[in-house]
Amino acid sequence: MAEEADRDSKTEDATEKRISDAIDKGNVPMAREATLFGSIAASLGALLLLGGWMLSHLTEALQTALAAAGSMRIDDREAAASHLVSLLRDAGLPLLPVLAFIAAGSILASLLQNVPSAAGDRVSPKPSRISPLAGWNRLFGRAGLVEFLKAAVKLAAVSVILWLLFRRDLPQFVTALAMDPALLPDLLRDLAAGALRPLLGLALLLAIADVVWSRYRWRRDLRMTKEQVKEEMKEAEGDPFIKVRIRGLARQRTSRRMLEKLPEASVVITNPTHYAVALRYRREEGGAPVVVAKGVDHMARTIREIATAHEVPLIENRPLARSLYDQVEIDAQIPPEFYRAVAEIIHYLNSTGRLPRHTMGR
Repeated sequence: MAEEADRDSKTEDATEKRISDAIDKGNVPMAREATLFGSIAASLGALLLLGGWMLSHLTEALQTALAAAGSMRIDDREAAASHLVSLLRDAGLPLLPVLAFIAAGSILASLLQNVPSAAGDRVSPKPSRISPLAGWNRLFGRAGLVEFLKAAVKLAAVSVILWLLFRRDLPQFVTALAMDPALLPDLLRDLAAGALRPLLGLALLLAIADVVWSRYRWRRDLRMTKEQVKEEMKEAEGDPFIKVRIRGLARQRTSRRMLEKLPEASVVITNPTHYAVALRYRREEGGAPVVVAKGVDHMARTIREIATAHEVPLIENRPLARSLYDQVEIDAQIPPEFYRAVAEIIHYLNSTGRLPRHTMGR
């Protein structure tokens, strides 16, 4: 009941960070039926490609074993053991390629579901993995019920398919008793391939359903409560008090650099008391005037005081000061719509002899 209540409280979809953390820990969706499908597909492929060769070698091994059966002494341990090892070797070698096919099919089916990654968390010891209570919940919980239903469906479907195949192929089994033994390997290969094809179709349907279900369950288990989402967002964005402090320090550094450049200004355009924008113009540099400092209220007063101390002229132009402050960033050239108004101010200062000498390159 506690597990259901906890699940009901997780109403929010998992964030990208939570999904990424789960994958890093090896918690990825895995459909077991897809692995089973890969094994059956590999078995069918191995049977079609190597079935004749495998059955031929098995037949030869069986003939050799039967031919030597009359001369084998059961009371001689070493001879019996040597005969048994030889039989197992001769019969096992033809099966190795088939087993390799099956293993490769299972591994490939697993790799296609998720990108392989090393996750030490999956192999590290945890009490929950050996806890009887946790094991009981896994067996008899919702996940265990789903696995039981899947196993029941597979067992019933395989039983029906095998029964239908047996009824269909029964006459061939009876006929095989009177056939030439040399023809039996090909017959057995064809019968086995005929049995694997419908099983492969069943495994494909189960694999598709299991892939959908495993990913749905994985997403559902990763869901979060609203409090978890808020906490994660807070961690991602950082402590708001620290962010305010950082922004304050950044503004202080910007203001300090701005005021250090103020003596290089050619003119300060004021509101006259609320806004102040300092412009720097160099004829030899070309280009439009650049905003080297700007501010409102207290900062505007500071700009005016420093400008006065360094003999930078102050020009009152309320609409121009407000527009420059709103539209032009520090260290940026003024846009074309301000060229005429600023040019008139510079021309006026130059004609009256108030323009700083560094402005005209003199």
